[in-house]
Amino acid sequence: MLNTLIVGASGYAGAELVTYLNRHPHMNITALTVSAQSNDAGKLISDLHPQLKGIVDLPLQPMSDISEFTDGVDVVFLATAHEVSHDLAPQFLAKGCVVIDLSGAFRVNDAKFYQLYYGFTHQHPELLEQAVYGLAEWESDKLKETSLISVPGCYPTASQLALKPLIEGGLLDLNQWPVINATSGVSGAGRKAAISNSFCEVSLQPYGIFNHRHHPEIVTHLGTPVIFTPHLGNFPRGILATITCRLKEGVTQQQVADAFKQAYQDKPLVRLYDKGVPALKNVVGLPFCDIGFAVQGEHVIVVATEDNLLKGASAQAVQCLNIRFGFAETQSLI
Repeated sequence: MLNTLIVGASGYAGAELVTYLNRHPHMNITALTVSAQSNDAGKLISDLHPQLKGIVDLPLQPMSDISEFTDGVDVVFLATAHEVSHDLAPQFLAKGCVVIDLSGAFRVNDAKFYQLYYGFTHQHPELLEQAVYGLAEWESDKLKETSLISVPGCYPTASQLALKPLIEGGLLDLNQWPVINATSGVSGAGRKAAISNSFCEVSLQPYGIFNHRHHPEIVTHLGTPVIFTPHLGNFPRGILATITCRLKEGVTQQQVADAFKQAYQDKPLVRLYDKGVPALKNVVGLPFCDIGFAVQGEHVIVVATEDNLLKGASAQAVQCLNIRFGFAETQSLI
């Protein structure tokens, strides 16, 4: 049995982590914490997230000194802001904990990236070197050996799972950059209230055009340029990405299908569609990324969909945990 601490447990992703870890047979939740300044400090998590009533009624404890919470803790999940994870991860690593970070603080091994896209100066280049990017289907071997796992962003997870088999298989003509149009529900903006994510204010609208911080994350880990345009949709949760690519001359639909099957036939949390493409409703509340495609002439359109709070955040974090410690990959997820 491993002891785990969840930092930043009051948010949407934190609540999903609590649900998964509470029912995980190899995990024991020692504490749920929030910042000492949080308005949620002292409240029960089940008061904030009523789906947990009678299941997990733990208090959200204010944390100012991590040493009050680290005794006997094996794994720490950071469901915190990027700057907070940046400061906390080294402290927990120094205490001998495995750290699984859901923020962007360690996703890209380039300190300049953080100044440009996250607005802070990264102080831990040695940890950027050490961190393993937790795209679970593609980094399994590295995940088994690391103490710092950086869970990918929600858009990058869907986009990369859709594109990597085709790029790795050499099927795309990358002189024409893949074009990713992806739409997310409002939960992607977090639980903190703001007029921009008030449900009555949200319409279908692109945002972050050419400057969304997930764009360079996708490009870095794919190793090829893309056009990425995120959209905000007026629904609570989920992401659907529609990706248009050019195939190399002579590449067939069967070759595309074979590339996806070869990549994911033994990956239980990616579901492939033999016919048609997935819809958002197929994955909301579930830990899967569903992928389908269509080929016409020299173009392929790939559609990938996931729950942004699950496969795009908490489910992938637990999937990484399971791989890291040798548990069944879908333990507590399915």
